[in-house]
Amino acid sequence: MGGVSEADGDVFKALADPTRRKILDELAERGGQTLFEICSRLAMKHQLGSSRQAISQHLEVLINSGLVTSRREGRYKFHDIDTGPLERLTDRWRSSTAHEIKEN
Repeated sequence: MGGVSEADGDVFKALADPTRRKILDELAERGGQTLFEICSRLAMKHQLGSSRQAISQHLEVLINSGLVTSRREGRYKFHDIDTGPLERLTDRWRSSTAHEIKEN
């Protein structure tokens, strides 16, 4: 089994921050949100008073890690969660565990 790849490291880095985990929670609950909607929901539900710029920077980390995708429609940019990177991480360990169980 190989070590942690750079892409995996980006996922772990993205998940290490509590604000980014709250953003992911919000996108899991309701996808296709704009930056304004995410900021509003974080303020109302989690009492997070982060600036739009700060949330935008968190979104950029999440996008770079592959955990969030964005699409532009006219003037608006919509964000969605992408669990693919998490599935790839857990597949690595699940397949390893399944292999070990078969050997025993």
